[in-house]
Amino acid sequence: DAEPTFKQSYAPQSGEIFGILRQMKETFESNLSASQKEEMANQKAYEELKAAKEEEIAAGQAQIESKTEELATTDEKNAEAKTDLEDTKASLSADEQFLMMLKEKCQMTDKEWE
Repeated sequence: DAEPTFKQSYAPQSGEIFGILRQMKETFESNLSASQKEEMANQKAYEELKAAKEEEIAAGQAQIESKTEELATTDEKNAEAKTDLEDTKASLSADEQFLMMLKEKCQMTDKEWE
């Protein structure tokens, strides 16, 4: 019969597995570090973009306020101009009537002196 082989020396095979696991850990850590750096760069780019867009919005709001004030001023000037036009037309009409009456008086005076 054959004798049991329990007395043979044991050579552990786990060293190779630990090596693979260490390599995997290093790869994961380097990937994590690269991802974190990329995320920080993306966050900075986002913050800069956000600040730029907020400045654009603020500038747009200021422009809206400016244009609203300009429109109000223009509307006010337009209303004043319309009032002035009506007053001028009324004055012209009165002056034309006065001129007609003056011409009639002059004609009558001319007839009296002839």
